[in-house]
Amino acid sequence: MARPARRARPNPEGAAAHMGAGVGGGAGGAAAGALGAAVAALYMATLPPALPGGDAGELITAAYELGVAHPPGYPLFTLLAKLVMGLLPVGSPAFRVNLLCSLLGAAAASLLFYTVFRLSGSYAGGILAAGVFSFSRLTWQWSITAEVFSLNNLFVGLLMALTAHFEEASTARERSKISKFGAFCCGLSLCNQHTIVLYIACIVPWVLSQLFRKMELSLGHLLKLSLCFLAGLLPYLYLPASSYLSRARWTWGDQTTFQGFLTHFLREEYGTFNLAKSETGSSMREMLAFQLEQMKSELSLPVLALALVACVNTVLPTKQQKSPVIWLFAGMLCLYSLFFSWRANLDITKPLFLGVVERFWLQSSAVVAVLAGLGLATLASVGSTMLESSCVLLWLEWLSALTLVTSQIWANYSTCDQSNSYTIDKFARNVLSSMPTGAVILLRGDLPGNALRYIHYCEGMRPDITLVDQEMMTYEWYLPKLAKHLPGIYFPGNRWNPVEGVLPDGTLAFNLHRFLEVNKHKEVFVCIGLHEGDSTWRRSYSLWPWGTCEKLVPSSIVFDPGEWIHLTRNLYNWTEDYGSFKPSSWEAVANEEMWQARMKTAFFIFELAETASVTAEIKSQLYTFAYTSYKEIVNSHPNHPVNWHKNYAIACERMLRLHQVDVDPEVLLSETVKHFLLYTEKVEDDPQQQDILQAVKHLKKELQGLRKMKEDVRRGAA
Repeated sequence: MARPARRARPNPEGAAAHMGAGVGGGAGGAAAGALGAAVAALYMATLPPALPGGDAGELITAAYELGVAHPPGYPLFTLLAKLVMGLLPVGSPAFRVNLLCSLLGAAAASLLFYTVFRLSGSYAGGILAAGVFSFSRLTWQWSITAEVFSLNNLFVGLLMALTAHFEEASTARERSKISKFGAFCCGLSLCNQHTIVLYIACIVPWVLSQLFRKMELSLGHLLKLSLCFLAGLLPYLYLPASSYLSRARWTWGDQTTFQGFLTHFLREEYGTFNLAKSETGSSMREMLAFQLEQMKSELSLPVLALALVACVNTVLPTKQQKSPVIWLFAGMLCLYSLFFSWRANLDITKPLFLGVVERFWLQSSAVVAVLAGLGLATLASVGSTMLESSCVLLWLEWLSALTLVTSQIWANYSTCDQSNSYTIDKFARNVLSSMPTGAVILLRGDLPGNALRYIHYCEGMRPDITLVDQEMMTYEWYLPKLAKHLPGIYFPGNRWNPVEGVLPDGTLAFNLHRFLEVNKHKEVFVCIGLHEGDSTWRRSYSLWPWGTCEKLVPSSIVFDPGEWIHLTRNLYNWTEDYGSFKPSSWEAVANEEMWQARMKTAFFIFELAETASVTAEIKSQLYTFAYTSYKEIVNSHPNHPVNWHKNYAIACERMLRLHQVDVDPEVLLSETVKHFLLYTEKVEDDPQQQDILQAVKHLKKELQGLRKMKEDVRRGAA
């Protein structure tokens, strides 16, 4: 009896052969477009309407002003962001650039799908690759904010898609066209994030070797490829053009000279091939371990297992014709992971630094996702040769892909939903609105620097205020480029340096004390903190707390604690709950700064009582002011920073020693014990913990004795 014919599984090579020459051609191109639209829809539903944290404020400001962003300049992102801000009529500049990045991220998803489909013919494998990557927490988070990572993801997907297309090309003419376009894309990708050079370093030799093996690599073709690559780098001409025009109120560096351009392009001010300047990072082994753990949590173990299947299958006797491409992708992943772990000089045991580093793991996760998609297609292909029911296998393949993608969306949607996120925006607006008319703010750090610059320059808030960057003032290019955009401020030299006078290179340097002396007509604030290298301001000035900032006040002015408490009590309208953000996020940093700002005046007054050389009466008044302020703040906010417990407990203990008649000693003792214990319960690594517990033991005895004495007095009176 004749057996029924088994339904044939689609042939990967056959499916690919009907794709057409373009990335968007054929059924695969249509499916890639549909998938990209679906990803874009979810991204836009979670899009932040205002300014995000990190470098977003600086990148948007550079684009808005047509200036130059931090090294290496990101000219392609800057030009795209400026174009979008000019074309889109809705939302703030930040919203428009956030929207741009979400669309770039969706396009990256389409390209990952296309890569897998082109190599395997599997729709399910393509959806798995695009879905698990696009909806991982990390990718989602950085694809909806105004950062360079979604554009880098797009180029990673594009280079892999072109590699797959090149592998499938059937004619020398087609390979020639793809290689030229690929060379152009390699150059263009370097106009964004330089980490992609590690992928280019793998793909270019592979393509050249393929052309050489097929006798298609002539000297003329090599020259054309080189010219295409250089054409891709043309956006870098924007840097010297912007620097020469010098119209931007915010820009970075002077690229009008070749040396200045090279300094910026090679990130010499950060340290070429390093993430940060003057930082000691985790070891290479620790970095790789963290990366593996991150991949496991972001993509899931089944996805990593499928990626491994794709690699293992290439060494089996039944290996596919796609083995060279899979090994290329695996080599890209290994090279990138090893090199980045070697050069990422940040301590990732610190949550904020981990948040900085983990964004760069997106580039490797994209490759893992593609390998996983190919692994799923491999399992389905192998299964179809062993089992008769290809229909069941097809359903299992789709079920696996959809389950993994759906689980990503389910797990990460609420975490990545930034549609009501205004935290960084509110931080900047609160700081700016708290300043007196005509104030000068000396900025320090990414959070205040990037956020305040964006709100001030792009949204026009507080045009009367002048923003001066402390770190940038130490660079020789800063004042020559930007001093003209800081009206009303006098700079007694060309560069800020703790050592005042003429430097060996002929530059006239000034210190902070000199700067303050020639700008006495201005109220000067620092946000956040002062550069540690220059303490000359201490000669004639003091730092008084002003929310998250401090005010530089002439030492001749007498501090009035009551007046200062009144001035700084309601500086900000901050409503975010404490501890409501992930510790590695910029929102958590902003929230922490705003919460600690509530306690800064009380802490300052307490420190003054502890250290100032004043009479016993004034010291007592200072302690009383500090205690009263601490008490009001702690009791007003039940959920607050843990250090408040310790500060308030110490303030209560000091008041106890003053023997104030208007404060009940029993209340002070009770509060001291209570808050010391709350602190030690929540902070186990404080080196003073044993001393605190010993003090609590002694204070409890005092409290028991006091209560016994009160009880005896009551009995005697009865």
